[in-house]
Amino acid sequence: MRRKKDWFKDRGYPHFSNKTPISIRKNIEIYTSNPIKVAKHSFLPLLFKEIRQRRYKESSFNGNLKKSHKKQKNAKLISNTKVRNIMYATHIDAHIYSYYAQKKITPKYECYLSSNELLSNSISAYRQIKTGDGLKFKNNVHFAKDAFKEIRKRENCVSLVLDIENFFPTLNHKLLKLAWAKILEKKSLPKDHFNLFKAITRFSYVKLDDLKTKKGHFDEKELSILRKSGKNTFFEKIKDLIESDIIIHKNQKRNEKKELIGIPQGLPISALLANIYMLAFDQAVINELTLKYDVFYRRYSDDIILLCKENQINFVESFIKDQIEKIELKVSLEKTERTLFKLHNNRLQSFRIINTDELKENVPLNYLGFEFYGYQTLLKSKNLASFYREMKQTAKRKHKRVESIKEKHLLDDAPLFKRKLYRLYSFKGVKSRNLPTKRTTFLNGKALTTSFDRKFRGNYLRYAYNASDELKAPEIKRQVRNHWKILQNTINKYDFSNVTNVSKK
Repeated sequence: MRRKKDWFKDRGYPHFSNKTPISIRKNIEIYTSNPIKVAKHSFLPLLFKEIRQRRYKESSFNGNLKKSHKKQKNAKLISNTKVRNIMYATHIDAHIYSYYAQKKITPKYECYLSSNELLSNSISAYRQIKTGDGLKFKNNVHFAKDAFKEIRKRENCVSLVLDIENFFPTLNHKLLKLAWAKILEKKSLPKDHFNLFKAITRFSYVKLDDLKTKKGHFDEKELSILRKSGKNTFFEKIKDLIESDIIIHKNQKRNEKKELIGIPQGLPISALLANIYMLAFDQAVINELTLKYDVFYRRYSDDIILLCKENQINFVESFIKDQIEKIELKVSLEKTERTLFKLHNNRLQSFRIINTDELKENVPLNYLGFEFYGYQTLLKSKNLASFYREMKQTAKRKHKRVESIKEKHLLDDAPLFKRKLYRLYSFKGVKSRNLPTKRTTFLNGKALTTSFDRKFRGNYLRYAYNASDELKAPEIKRQVRNHWKILQNTINKYDFSNVTNVSKK
């Protein structure tokens, strides 16, 4: 059986405070478990990083639906690229967030949910929910399976998939504070919890790109000097950051009432607080839609799916919109998907509802990384395309590196080391294993190298094969059956000395 998550994690990234290795875990636990210490703790600025995800999706252009990397908004063409703003805390701050999330708040939250089975079953993200055999915890494959199973059971129904607009950046601080105190069964937050609340809502941050002061790169010479002195940090002291030219930003996002809103996405406690924030909404849906009208409801973070009858669509959508507005959030109308499922030609089939008079046949329900057609389930085409794109980009980077080595050392031949490429992008990386690796630290200016095993949990194909088995969808394995051929063709495009290019023979 899989173990529960450990609150302590030896994070390797450099920040504004030093790393906290496993050897000092006891000292860290003594500190993080002391409410008096936590109540007085000074949280340091976060590091801000943008993750950009290229998207090729269906968008409306002057009323016509087309697939493109761009979309039309306010008569202008803008990129479809999804930008996620991720922030991460210093090592000691992250330990405090993680300890409070897993040891102090989650038990209270789970206890609250356990009193209402329907409510507990409806909230799936960021929780450890055991599978039926009790051997492991559920993931998005299991949650998707539950929804698809319910659709097959109902046969004639409509799925409504809604997305909350700017979820983490628009959470109302007052409502969050009240929901947090309610879970703790307190009228107001205790001093230690209130200090966390202040750190999460009145946060400051530094953009990671601003630290790249050497022509868009980090000052590796300065970082090396700090590492040799035993500090895996960007500055020797936090005072050096304050006195530098680096801008320390503060959360300035406000609502229409000029109140500060939003919490950072990426902290060990953020996901749990988002679930707590949505609790009043979850309860309203269960009480008013599930119990009274037999509407199936599941929420995975800010992704909401509801199954209802065709004549309930407007009522359900209106109710959801009203309840979301009560907690000062908005539903992203352009992302709302309405899919009708009904028996057609002796099989369950999906139809996209364009408007009251128009249906588009065989357009799937997109949910948690899968495309469900009623009669078959496939991996989301966007995710599969991303896998192959990453494969090709990795091969291209390796080729550039090989060419650089050849030029630097005046070599005629330079081989491609295939093992890692195969492990990441072929059936050879399906099995989990321990990989031998090394870690170098500095003590009193001397380098100490230690060997250890790093757990490799398998690649995307492992996920695809497991999803195929769990969902009883052999068509998923057929989707990826050509991966080896595509990988070999990609490698053959480049001039590696140990690769026989069949096309050039």
